[in-house]
Amino acid sequence: MNVDISIASTDHDGRIYLTWTPVEGIARLIGGPGAPQSVKVKLQSAGPVGQLVFDVVRSDHGTSTLQLDLPGDGSPVRFWVAGEFKKPSKDFGDAVLQVIDATSSAVLNRTPLMVRIRKDAMTLSDAERDRFLNAFGNLNGQGTGRFADFRNMHTGPTLGESHNEWGFLPWHRSYLLDLERQLQSFDATVTLPYWQWDKPAPNVLTPAFMGLPNANNRVQFTPGHPFNQWRTEGQLGILRGSGFPPTGTPGLKTEAATLALGKGVFAIFGLPFKPPGQPGGIEGQPHGGAHVSYGSGYIINPASAPRDPMFFLLHGNVDRLWAKWQWFFKRTKDTDPNAFFHGTPVRIGHNLGDTMWPWNGVVTPPRPTTAPGGAMPSSTITTAPGPTPMVRTMIDYQGVNGGAYLGFDYDDVPFQLPAPAVT
Repeated sequence: MNVDISIASTDHDGRIYLTWTPVEGIARLIGGPGAPQSVKVKLQSAGPVGQLVFDVVRSDHGTSTLQLDLPGDGSPVRFWVAGEFKKPSKDFGDAVLQVIDATSSAVLNRTPLMVRIRKDAMTLSDAERDRFLNAFGNLNGQGTGRFADFRNMHTGPTLGESHNEWGFLPWHRSYLLDLERQLQSFDATVTLPYWQWDKPAPNVLTPAFMGLPNANNRVQFTPGHPFNQWRTEGQLGILRGSGFPPTGTPGLKTEAATLALGKGVFAIFGLPFKPPGQPGGIEGQPHGGAHVSYGSGYIINPASAPRDPMFFLLHGNVDRLWAKWQWFFKRTKDTDPNAFFHGTPVRIGHNLGDTMWPWNGVVTPPRPTTAPGGAMPSSTITTAPGPTPMVRTMIDYQGVNGGAYLGFDYDDVPFQLPAPAVT
């Protein structure tokens, strides 16, 4: 007798990837005693690193063990499973879902999986770091790979799609999600780490990771590093200033100060409180300040910044801050005017119901004349956001209001369902 386990977030190779967001599972007894008898089993987390929580409903208070009563005829029993907050995996298989017979303690199933979470780049193991770098190097392909599309999505002529308007945060969330899914096509264990700029980053700004600039602002890497062959626009290498030292901080708004903006500038993206055409709210500070903190190089100019891979770690932190703000203030509903702009329509692509370029393929004015990269790549673990994401599909990224989740979570932002309405 054993138990078959199937979980919604299983990829085409039969591997299961979880986040903090619960997904549905099904347990079936194989070779059981038949109806009308049943067998009591216990689901438990049994991995050495990544840990799991379970419940019989979709909740934010799962436990490390769950008892189920499985019909002897093999009829399915549903449950919910998620990664335990603050206990993510480091590699596939270091989290294990184990099923034991509640009476005999016999093991009826052991399913290896991964609690795959976006992490602070400072905390990555060497193996996690190297898998990320290798996947990113492969995406660039010495200048001939798919990364060229990401460069072309974020250039001077296209910045109206992603900057200086309400869609700044949703557009970049979609951009990062697209990039992360492309990286996972090379290595499914990889997630996009973030650079937490209000803390020193000595493990990140090293030749073994994101590199260090020399006296000529050319970023140097260790021998064999995948970025030694980094090419963009036909040019080898990365230019980055030394204004942000590995053991310093650029003096930007801290996380606490950013969250403290509350219903002020950050809550409404700064537009009513800024001069026309000038970035406000988080877009101006700390995001803009983080870009220019290096003093020179590709990263200080929005039109060239994606030529430096550090750009994506920087924006990972921007998105994390938005995600933490959404959780802290419970602003995850696209119908909430405090969660996103609901006023007079602004530039197309930045309104709640607009599809976003380039994923929508629109190349007629005022959109750019090209749409590099095509549709949003599909995910093997979730249906969201679909091939042509809208601004609104980027807001509730965990699906806490009942929709599909986007398939990522941050290491310090929990999954929490909205409180029931008071009657």
